[in-house]
Amino acid sequence: MPNAKNIQQVEELTQKLGKAKAIYFTEYIGLNVEDITALRRDFHKNDVDYQVAKNTLIKLAAKNNDYEGMDAYLSGPTAIALSYEDPTGPARVLKNFTKDHDLPEVKGIYFDGNLFDGSEFKRIAEMPTKEELLAKFAALLSSPMTKLARTLQAPMADVGYALSNLKEQKSN
Repeated sequence: MPNAKNIQQVEELTQKLGKAKAIYFTEYIGLNVEDITALRRDFHKNDVDYQVAKNTLIKLAAKNNDYEGMDAYLSGPTAIALSYEDPTGPARVLKNFTKDHDLPEVKGIYFDGNLFDGSEFKRIAEMPTKEELLAKFAALLSSPMTKLARTLQAPMADVGYALSNLKEQKSN
């Protein structure tokens, strides 16, 4: 018979998993308290929810959200990083954190409706943010306009130089 605490935790996890755009399953064993605190701080700064939960409770919450295939990543001690806005946010935090630490290891990733193995972590971590993509897109859109303006301006400048030269020749 499940206890009230577990029932409440499954309900909370069900809500969180349902809202999440990305879920990163990590193995955190081997990190000391200072490292985990620093990692949680980094996640918090990037609007990522990081929590340790029992695998059976995560499985029940995943089942409540009709997520399939997560069971393969829910063995051993598991902590999940949930991102509600930017699905690449947890990957960037973990990438920066693992520069100085060997852990946590990413076991699996649920990313915008697709389930990936932890081996895809580096590829996802290298993806640009939404803001970076929008800036590149804006630059691509403005580039042809800038070229067109310069092209249209060039003949006018040439006419101006020709008139200026003609004026100088007439005045001499």
